[in-house]
Parts: sequence; C-alpha cells; structure tokens
Amino acid sequence: MSLVRTGARGPRAGSLAWHLGSLAVLAVVLYPVIWVIGGSFKPNDEIVGSTAVFPTDPITDNYRRLADGIADIPISTFFSNSLFLAVGSVIGVLVSSSLAAYAFAKIDFAGRGLLFALMIGTLLLPYHVLLIPQYVLFQKLELINTYTPLLLGKYLAADAFFVFLMVQFMRGLPRELDEAARLDGCGHLRIYKSVVLPLCRPALITSAIFTFINAWNDFMGPLIYLNEPEKYTVSLGLKMFVDQDGVANYGGMIAMSLVALLPVVAFFLAFQRYLIDGMATSGLK
Repeated sequence: MSLVRTGARGPRAGSLAWHLGSLAVLAVVLYPVIWVIGGSFKPNDEIVGSTAVFPTDPITDNYRRLADGIADIPISTFFSNSLFLAVGSVIGVLVSSSLAAYAFAKIDFAGRGLLFALMIGTLLLPYHVLLIPQYVLFQKLELINTYTPLLLGKYLAADAFFVFLMVQFMRGLPRELDEAARLDGCGHLRIYKSVVLPLCRPALITSAIFTFINAWNDFMGPLIYLNEPEKYTVSLGLKMFVDQDGVANYGGMIAMSLVALLPVVAFFLAFQRYLIDGMATSGLK
C-alpha cells in the first residue's frame, strides 16, 4: 500500500510543480501588460519615480487628455490611418501571396524551382539593406508622403514568408481534388477560387493575423515615408507625446499604448476561432 501511495504522490507532485512553473512564467510574461495598465492611471512623476505596479492614487486624466488629441490632431485620425494600412496590407497579402503560392504549388512551368529558390533567398535580405534603394525609387516616383510605399509590396507578393507558408500548405492538399475539378471543366482560376482557397483557410487566417499585427505595429516604414502628422499612424502618434525639448507626457503615452493594443487583441481573438475550426475541418472537406 505504501508503494501505491508513493507512486500516486509522484505524478501529483510533478503536476503541481509544472502548474506552479507555468504560473510563474505567465506572471513574468504578463508583467509588462499589468504595468502598462497600472501606469495609465498614474501621474507623470509617479511613473518615473515609483516602482509600484499600481498607483497609490489612481487618476483618469491620462485618458481624458487623449480626447483632446495630440498637437490638435484627434487620436481617431491615427487609429483610422493605422486601420487603413493594416486592412489594406491584409487584403494585399492574402490575394497576392495566395496567387503566387498557387502558381508555385500547382502549376508546372519552366524555372519554377529556380524562381522559388530566389524568392526564399529574399528572406535572408535584411530590411535595412533594401531601405535606401526603395526610398530612392519611391522618391523618384514622387510617392513619398503617401501610403503607396507601405502597401505596394503587399499587393506584389513581396512577403516571401507568407508565400512560402501557403505553398507548403497547398502542397499538402490531395492532387485528386485538382484532377476531379479539371474533369469537371475547371481551369486554374476556378480551381484556385473554389477548391484551393477554401481548404487553405488555416494558412490564410494565420497570414492575416501576422500581417495585421505587423502593419499595425510598424514604426520604421511610416517614419521613413510619411511627413505630414495628419497621415501618421498610431506608432508615430505615440512619438508625438515627446516634445522638441525632450519633455515627455508618459501618462498619455502609456494610456494611448494601452488603447492601441485593443484592436490587435480583438483581431486575434476574433480570428483565432476560425483558425482552430479550419485546422480541425480542412481534412474533411
């Protein structure tokens, strides 16, 4: 009996230790978010001078100042600009990357392997290496201070990672589906639209989630190509909380940072269910 009891305690102790370790890791991961929530209700002097997570005397002035805008520009302007870029980027990536992935995965043409290898090779190029030639190109085309430089690459399948992701997913689809569609008289466009895209929903939703988050949080691109404050995104709007003398409104900056997290979290939670459903049912269609 003692051996049985000892053996039963072992798994329970291991499970308890695993859960305690997971909670400790979760606390470390969530600490910055908790600090931002508490800091949004602190005055500037307490944010800088206190190490406490939550304020001793909570205030709501930081959120009230957001209603007044930044430099006479409503914060809704920054959010609408970021939303336009994020949604436009998602549409461009899903359309262009899926078309390119279908060509690489389903169409046998001359030089397919070489072109696919070159596309994968672009993943090795750092963003900063391409920044100067791209800026010179868009400057000569007089597209600076527009959203075109930030969106054009999304509609030209320039994000090789998402193309690669969709190619690998499409290659896993049974070729019998394509052959059956061809017997019914479908061409490549009909097969792409009616057969491949519905089965690639997990890859499409994954690409949409990452594209939306990357476009919403992008700071370098808008900083390089946008000059007018009315066209700034949320990331550039946060920079405007620091004036020319170096004096920063930390309370307003933290409050806006917290508000800026809400669309990203909402987008992820809204599409996470479709991602799980697509992964569970894609093999049954």
